[in-house]
Amino acid sequence: MLKLSLELQKELIALALRDSPIETCGYISGIEDEIKEVIPLTNIDHSPEHFSFDPGEQFTAVKEARAKGYQLIGVYHSHPASPARLSQEDLRLANDPRLYYLIISLLNPEKPVIKAFRVISKEVTEVPILITEG
Repeated sequence: MLKLSLELQKELIALALRDSPIETCGYISGIEDEIKEVIPLTNIDHSPEHFSFDPGEQFTAVKEARAKGYQLIGVYHSHPASPARLSQEDLRLANDPRLYYLIISLLNPEKPVIKAFRVISKEVTEVPILITEG
């Protein structure tokens, strides 16, 4: 189970809405299965169907997370016009079994949906998200 505070849930949704119609993207850092921080990165593809990180921002994100005592525990991105599920492109790029992959769906912008997944040997498992107050 992945722990996500209500505050960070709202932040992820706000980022997805802000960047729509392009995919928002970034890292999540934390300790084990608890998200402590959302780290927005620039989608250098500026695409509604694909994202790529800025390499310089990636390096900085890793360095800053480590300085806070956190580790990168996942990648997030939005699907501005499709459900919260991993696309074929997402599966192709999901090559680290230690990471959580979060999808924020804006298919219904009034009711965004966030789902988390793990991908091990191309097998996808949805991971429940526990929304916490703190």
